[in-house]
Amino acid sequence: MYKKFYGLTRNPFELSPNPFFFYPTSRHAEALATLTYGVLRRKGFVVVTGEVGTGKTLLVRCLLDALTQNKVAFAYIYNPVITVPEFLTQVIDDLGMLSSATLSKRETLARLNNYLVKRSSKDEITALVIDEAQLLSWELLEEIRLLTNLETTEHKLLQIVLLGQPEFERKLDSPELRQLKQRVGLRCSLRPLDSLEIRGYIHQRLKLAGANSHATAIFPDETITLIHQVTQGIPRLINTLCENSLLLGFWHQQQVISWEMVLEAAADLRLNFSTEAVSTENGDVKLQRGVSSE
Repeated sequence: MYKKFYGLTRNPFELSPNPFFFYPTSRHAEALATLTYGVLRRKGFVVVTGEVGTGKTLLVRCLLDALTQNKVAFAYIYNPVITVPEFLTQVIDDLGMLSSATLSKRETLARLNNYLVKRSSKDEITALVIDEAQLLSWELLEEIRLLTNLETTEHKLLQIVLLGQPEFERKLDSPELRQLKQRVGLRCSLRPLDSLEIRGYIHQRLKLAGANSHATAIFPDETITLIHQVTQGIPRLINTLCENSLLLGFWHQQQVISWEMVLEAAADLRLNFSTEAVSTENGDVKLQRGVSSE
C-alpha cells in the first residue's frame, strides 16, 4: 500500500525470514560462519542460541541455502514437539528415503545408517538441523545424542545443528545432558543489535527494497535512536515497528518518519514503554525508562 509512496519495489520489513534481507552484524555473520563451517568440516554437534526475535530462523534459512549450494543433504525439524518415532520418520522422509509405519525403530535406524554410510563413502555430507531446540523432550535429546554414534573412524556420519532460545543453554548445562554437552564441537549465541547496527539494518533493508539513495532520509538518526530504545535491538520488533511507522507516514503523507510516528506505532502495537519522550539539546530522543515487548 505504501511502497509507491516511498519509492519502494517490495516490503522492506516483512516478518518472514527471507535470506535476501540478511544483515551480517558481526555476531550474526559469526554464527552463520560457525554453522556452515561446523557442517562442512564435519564437527558433529553445533549449537546456536539467542533470545526470541534475534534472527535464529533467518539464520537457519541462510544455512539451508548454503547447504543446498554445497550439495549437503539435510533434514530440517522446525517443530520438535514430536515423539521419537515421528522424529525418525521425519528425518528419513526429509532425506528422501521412503518411510513406512510398519518399520520398527531398529529397521528405521538401520536404513538411516546405510544411507549415511553410502553418502560418506562418496565423501558427501549429511546434516540434521533442528530449530526451537529448547522444546526438545529429554527423551528426544537422548535419541539425538545416540545418533552421534553413527560414525566412521574419521568423522561423524551425521552433522547435527541445534538452534534454540537461551533456556536451551541451561538445559545443556544440566547433569542429565552432560554426555550431549561434551559432544558439542562449536557453540555461539546471537544478541540484540546495538544502535549502529540498527541504523545499518534499517538502511540496508530499505535499499534492498528499492529506496536506493533516499533510504537514509526515511528514518532520520533521532528516529532510529528511539526505535533502538523501544525495541531493545530485537530485529523482529524492529521490523514490526518500522512497518507500522511507514504505514502511519503514508496515512499522514509524510515521507520522513518522525519520532512521534514511532511512538504512536509503538503504542498501537502495545509495546511496553513510557510515552513521555523528550528531545535533548542535540536533537536526540530519549525515553524516560527502559522498554520491552509485552
